[in-house]
Amino acid sequence: MTSAVRSSRPMMLAGGAVLLLALGLVVLMLVRPSSSAGSASTAGSASTAGSASAAAAPSDTSVDVGFARDMSIHHQQAVEMSFIVRDRTSDEAVRRLAYDIINTQANQRGMMLGWLEMWGRAKSSSAPPMEWMGHTFTPRGDGSLMPGMATDTELDALRAAKGKDAEVLFLKLMTSHHRAGAEMAQAAADSADTDAIRNLAAGMVRGQQSEIALMADMLKERGSTG
Repeated sequence: MTSAVRSSRPMMLAGGAVLLLALGLVVLMLVRPSSSAGSASTAGSASTAGSASAAAAPSDTSVDVGFARDMSIHHQQAVEMSFIVRDRTSDEAVRRLAYDIINTQANQRGMMLGWLEMWGRAKSSSAPPMEWMGHTFTPRGDGSLMPGMATDTELDALRAAKGKDAEVLFLKLMTSHHRAGAEMAQAAADSADTDAIRNLAAGMVRGQQSEIALMADMLKERGSTG
């Protein structure tokens, strides 16, 4: 046995341990223990753990699943707009905001898509957007799939703008985007069944409301309003 093979074994074992630990943490986040655990039969409880996890998954028509699907799409456009403006201005404040939105919303989107995967739910649906909120939104065919989302024409204008013009347009579009997103998130925070979605949505409301206030100040500094 060569020294290279011997030295690689600890790294392989450590990597396996980290993977098992990560999977365990994900399962613990998604499956809450039942308050009536004492009445459950001890025989066969371990063998039914998998079916219990499946039963705890939100239904396909639930607030949790609908929100995760719709907000993943909503977040995707916010990330796209932030990448566009990042390359259209040298203003550090706007670029910093864009960077924060890219990182925050890309990470949140990854979490929501991951939960859909864990729940065994499709990442898209033929159902109308916003149906989980008790009302629907009919896309107008202009690229705006949900309230607050920019149209294709608005995105093209952002790509064509430069400097202050790009900054102002981005701040206006993102303010509208955040207002609608915060409304969606508040609905999920109030009505979702899972702690994962309720906690994430509540955090989104706080974060996006804070950024709305920040963008209002930034627009004033540039002689405009949202």
